[in-house]
Amino acid sequence: MSNNIDTAKQLLANTETGPGILADPGIAHLIIHGNQVIGRHELPGIEVKAEEQEQGTRVVVTVKESIYISKPVHMCFGLMRPKGIQRINTTINIGKNSRLFILAHCIFPNAVDVRHIMDATINLGDDAECTYLERHIHNPNGGVKVYPTTVTKLGEKSRMKTEFELLRGRVGLIDMNYETDCGKSSTLEMTTRINATSDDIVIIHEGAHLHERATGVLASKVALRDRAKAEVHNKLVASGAYARGHIDCKEIVKDHAIATAIPIVEVNHPLAHITHEAAIGSVDFRQLETLMSRGLSEDEAVELIIQGLLS
Repeated sequence: MSNNIDTAKQLLANTETGPGILADPGIAHLIIHGNQVIGRHELPGIEVKAEEQEQGTRVVVTVKESIYISKPVHMCFGLMRPKGIQRINTTINIGKNSRLFILAHCIFPNAVDVRHIMDATINLGDDAECTYLERHIHNPNGGVKVYPTTVTKLGEKSRMKTEFELLRGRVGLIDMNYETDCGKSSTLEMTTRINATSDDIVIIHEGAHLHERATGVLASKVALRDRAKAEVHNKLVASGAYARGHIDCKEIVKDHAIATAIPIVEVNHPLAHITHEAAIGSVDFRQLETLMSRGLSEDEAVELIIQGLLS
């Protein structure tokens, strides 16, 4: 048991929250190292089941109806070893009228050859609300391949906000696939921020289906340097009256990096409306010139502009 606690503290030491959450009885948490559950704490109204299986770990999070969890639920998936495969199969069910904020960290600080495979299903009941913030922390030298797949279903008048950040350490390879079915009058905000360098590869597929009066925004912000490559595929389908959607993709390229953006909009109802905007290019020269006139070097100015994009 003491070894598990030590490993949990090592993982959490890489996060902005630190290991202090382990001692807070008011914070629900789940910590998985490789495919082993090393920490778990529940609260009234929220049930966290985690079962170690032959091919990975099965996780089921259930929030009952009309439950408000005041503090973020912490989920930590990681591997301190340099090599290994982590497979997580997750189902999150949030009951009607409930509110939940999940802060998830995926941590691979020593990776040489690590694969992280996540298959997730998220279901929100009517008038439920969920914020899911996922932050990745990787080895500065790479060595990580990440394959996240998430299918989300939003009930009537429910609200889902997701943010995916991979800003610390090398990306390595990420191939993500997110799909959301937005029920009547529901709201979806999906934001992805990735900072890629060296020969990193970024592949993003994000899509949402908007039913009557549903609204959805897909926002992707990617910075690419050196020989990094990115493909961003965003798709919104509106099939209900007064559905509203917007795709916003911004990619900054520097050095020999290559970026591709493919926004797809499909409208199947005369009263629905979707817009899209895609911008790919180098660092804005006027911004660069302004910052350098204030005493910053070119590298410092470029870094500040990129951080502004990813903020």
